[in-house]
Amino acid sequence: MKKSIFSILIISLLMVLAACGGGDSSEGDSSEDSSSGDNTTEETDSSSEEADSTLDIAATDFKFDKENYTASAGEVTVNLTNEEGKHGVQIQGTDLNLQEEGSGTVNLEPGEYKINCSVPCGEGHSDMVATLTVK
Repeated sequence: MKKSIFSILIISLLMVLAACGGGDSSEGDSSEDSSSGDNTTEETDSSSEEADSTLDIAATDFKFDKENYTASAGEVTVNLTNEEGKHGVQIQGTDLNLQEEGSGTVNLEPGEYKINCSVPCGEGHSDMVATLTVK
């Protein structure tokens, strides 16, 4: 009985290992396809463009992760992550006002904008200020 269970266990292990190895050959097949390689390059290029239009802000108690942020003019997606406490983001001169962790999109003209916390978060709330430079 123990030999049967042990044999089934070994066979199952071999099948799992074989299945894991099988994925490698299919990945190699897709890399041989020249059109797949071109699509990968295009996706990389477009993600580089998206990086210019995305602003990631992390907030902790009474400060943002940076004092100065930069973004390209046009439509910008602002992503707020609360690493400590509950905070919001308001970009003065715009209608963007995130009241909690999440994302929002705003159309920005070149210039300098003040970013502040839009959720009263304690005694240091008024110190939560950063600058956004849009080029």
